[in-house]
Amino acid sequence: MSAVGLYIHVPFCVKKCPYCDFYSITDHNSDLFDKYTDAVVRNIKKYLSENKNLLFDTVYFGGGTPSIMPVSFYEAILKTISQSCSIESSEITIELNPKTADKDKIVSLRNVGINRLSVGIQSANDTELADLGRIHNFAEASEIILSAHEAGFDNISADLMISIKNQTIQTLKNSIDMVTALPVKHISAYILKIEKGTVYYKNNISDYLPDDDKTAEMYIEAVRRLSDKGFKQYEISNFSKHGFQSKHNLKYWYCREYIGIGPSAHSFFNNKRYEVPKDVNKFTLSEYQNEIINEEHPGDFFEKAMLALRLTEGLDLKPYPEYVAKVIKHAEKFRKASLLKINDRVISLTPQGFLVSNSIISDLLSEF
Repeated sequence: MSAVGLYIHVPFCVKKCPYCDFYSITDHNSDLFDKYTDAVVRNIKKYLSENKNLLFDTVYFGGGTPSIMPVSFYEAILKTISQSCSIESSEITIELNPKTADKDKIVSLRNVGINRLSVGIQSANDTELADLGRIHNFAEASEIILSAHEAGFDNISADLMISIKNQTIQTLKNSIDMVTALPVKHISAYILKIEKGTVYYKNNISDYLPDDDKTAEMYIEAVRRLSDKGFKQYEISNFSKHGFQSKHNLKYWYCREYIGIGPSAHSFFNNKRYEVPKDVNKFTLSEYQNEIINEEHPGDFFEKAMLALRLTEGLDLKPYPEYVAKVIKHAEKFRKASLLKINDRVISLTPQGFLVSNSIISDLLSEF
């Protein structure tokens, strides 16, 4: 069996950010953490026992706020995996909030096998961070990244947000300059999207954010400036130094298999897509997680094409000769508008095209 990715959802936060719609709770304690650890371990053991040749070449702890968990959580999980398959050369990532870790914890995480950090900085401007409801300031974020680098972390990613309250082109430039001056190898730069059910949505925060034209200007400037700093764009919102793309996230975009553990986690495994209900208590109390199949036989041309078009390398149509003529016919008008490029039956969106990627992708694949 080829190697698959493992995603572990950690549904705990110190405080819920007003823009976040990921499943998490703020009412927790050490007893719940212990029960959650046991439940995750049980589920991993089940997968490993039922799939004897299973290998994990990426492990990703997402959230929520994974760094809120004690180091023993990661030690137990990575030990469980390593008893059945080697993860010495695997990419093992933890999402980290700067306020929930110190130098000692960073060193301990490194010692138990974590080798990649994804740090939620969001902005280098403390006013913007306060508007986002973040519990850290930029000085604390810088300190934790420098501590991680000193502890031996060579693969550090940072998150930035675009088009947030009070942000200007100049403050965005400053954030990019200050974050890229840190020892980071990867940057995820997301345009803020207001999701239903969030505090931002209820408070009509959209009325106070940059308009569409200003957002587009900010995004294009971010792409240009990050490139100047040596961070090459490889996906709509992701940029890296050479060789430091997120191996785990590329599994999603290449339509490769991964297993998700924890409430709200999704999986694409054994030719099925399925998800776990958003209920931490049921997850911890059940022997094994309840997996609801929502797609049989995924990974058709439409899905692979849709995901590939998120990448700067684009969609290679050569393996799909039966679709070439129809897709390129639809693509021509976007090429003329400089929203995509066509090169030897490979279609790739430009930064301007990424801004309206949903409508372009929908049009290109409308016949399929």
